Amino acid sequence: MRWLWWMNRRLHERGVLGLNGRGARYMLPHNDRRYYPLVDDKALTKKIFLEQGIPVPPLYTIFHSTGELRELDERLAKYPSLVIKPARGSGGRGVLVVMDHHPDGWVTASGTVLSREDVRVYVADILSGLYSLSGLADKALVEYRVECDPVFSKVSYRGVPDIRIIVYRKYPVMAMLRLPTKRSGGRANLHQGALGAGIDLDRGVTVHAVHGTDPIKLHPETGESVIGVSVPNWENVLLIATRIAEFIPLGYIGVDIVLDAQHGPMVLELNARPGLAIQMANAAGLQTRLDVIDRLDSRATDPQDRVQQSRGWFGRINSSSNGQEAAA
Repeated sequence: MRWLWWMNRRLHERGVLGLNGRGARYMLPHNDRRYYPLVDDKALTKKIFLEQGIPVPPLYTIFHSTGELRELDERLAKYPSLVIKPARGSGGRGVLVVMDHHPDGWVTASGTVLSREDVRVYVADILSGLYSLSGLADKALVEYRVECDPVFSKVSYRGVPDIRIIVYRKYPVMAMLRLPTKRSGGRANLHQGALGAGIDLDRGVTVHAVHGTDPIKLHPETGESVIGVSVPNWENVLLIATRIAEFIPLGYIGVDIVLDAQHGPMVLELNARPGLAIQMANAAGLQTRLDVIDRLDSRATDPQDRVQQSRGWFGRINSSSNGQEAAA
């Protein structure tokens, strides 16, 4: 078992955060479980965001019970494209993206055609809790389908990329662009086969990427480089993620943001248990950056100031020092 000891030591030296460390050092002390419903229930999260002026995909309707399914056609008829998702789902499970629907069927993002009865059964599964975190009865949200920003059209397969930002103690510390692939079925979820591209926190440019655990430079379907992709409106994206920490009382969260072709940045959801694959996407350890925030003698009160500090500490140019000099 000497190799395992050696590997753990190497990961520790590189500042890589593991599952046990994430739970013991960050989630337990900083994420009080009484506040989890604020992020686990997407309907509640969306309501809070709207009250706080945070841009989100517009909500069309909510199905609360199977009895409402008889109204499905009538309630959705005026929306040619839409997204159906569980209120308490996670990891992209249970999300149905409808590109178009007509009397012959509903066309999904993957190109599959579903009948009206198929869609009713799908929504019924959501209501039964099939995709919910708790396995208990759930709600089905129907909302605006985000249109992919043209800048990502050549590095995404039949879907909309999203940006995952880790915010710790109100500071953005690491980010990645999650790009849909054929394997992921057009979804931007890494565990379903999407690829992750780490983003330079200062410049908003992708600097490293992985597909699963393998480093990658070209998108497997489009053949375009996934390195050097500039995220539009980057400072505003960071500011939106940072502002959320002002009214969501969780100290360690993942913020998922999409860029809509017409409306710009919009927040999809929050995650109180963000995964650790973001470290592979960035080829950098998260632990080191979290330590920088913990060592601060004082913290900026203005979200804009926190964004600027993080960009200075965690930009690629400063990655060798990991912001230690700046935070000292």
